[in-house]
Amino acid sequence: MVELIFLGTGGGRFVMITQRRRTGGIRILSEDLNLHLDPGPGALIHSIDMNLDPQKINAIFVSHSHPDHVNDAEVLVEAMSHGARSRRGTLVASRSVIHGNDICEQSISNYHQEMLERIIEASADKRFRLGDLDFKVTRAVHSDPDTVGFRVKTDDYGEFAYTSDSEYFDGIEQYYEGVRLLILCVLRPSGKPWKGHMTTDDAVKIIKGSKPEMAIITHFGMQMLYRSWREAKHIEEETGVPTRAAVDGMKITFNEEIKVNLPRRQMDLGSFIS
Repeated sequence: MVELIFLGTGGGRFVMITQRRRTGGIRILSEDLNLHLDPGPGALIHSIDMNLDPQKINAIFVSHSHPDHVNDAEVLVEAMSHGARSRRGTLVASRSVIHGNDICEQSISNYHQEMLERIIEASADKRFRLGDLDFKVTRAVHSDPDTVGFRVKTDDYGEFAYTSDSEYFDGIEQYYEGVRLLILCVLRPSGKPWKGHMTTDDAVKIIKGSKPEMAIITHFGMQMLYRSWREAKHIEEETGVPTRAAVDGMKITFNEEIKVNLPRRQMDLGSFIS
C-alpha cells in the first residue's frame, strides 16, 4: 500500500502569502520510502502537526524552484540528515533547484546538498528506482523552464502521477496515459487562463487523453478556493472520471482500491462540499 497525505493544497503567490490554504506539499509513504514532494512554506510545521516526523523522511522531491514548492526543502534536508550529523537521504529535483538557471537561482544551497547521500537531477523522461517504487520524470511547461512532474509505479498496484505546475501543451496527455490516479495542479478555474499554469479546461483535456481511474485537483489559486468542488464536479461530468478537489489534511490510500479519506476539520465551505 502507498499512502499520500496532502499537507497543503494551495498554490500561487497570494494563497501562499495568506495561507488561505496550506502550501506544505504531499507526503508519500510506502513500505521503503518516506518521501516529501514539493515542500513549500509550512511543510515542516504541518508535518509535525500531523505526526509525520520529518526526521524519518528518506527522500525529498522538488519539481521546480518556486517558493510554494521548495521553501521548506532545506530545513527538511537538515531533518532528513538528522541535523547534518550524517549524509543521508536522496534529493530528486529539477536542474533549477540544484544548480539554478537563467531565470531562477539555485534554491537548495551547496551547504545543504553536502548533507545528502544522493542527488538525482530530474529531467523529462529520466527513470530511476528508489526503495520499492519506480519513477519516471514527466515534462512540464512553466515559468521555471526546468519544471518537471513525476510518475510513480508500484510493484503491485499500478501507477499514479503528479503534474506539478504546467500549462497545457500538445502531447502532455501521453506522459500520464495508463496511470490509475492523476494529481493535477490546477491553479485557476474554467475560462481563467494564466500563462504557465493549468485551468479546469486544461485538466479536462488531460484527463480525457490519459483516462485515469481517478483524478485529484490541487494547488489552488485564490480564484479556485471557494469553487474547487464545483470545478471538480465539472471535470467529472465532462470526462466521466471520478474527480475530487483536494483539501488540506486529506489522505489517499493507493492499493487494489483508491480510497480518499477527508479530515474531520475542513478549511472552508468549498472544501467541505468537495
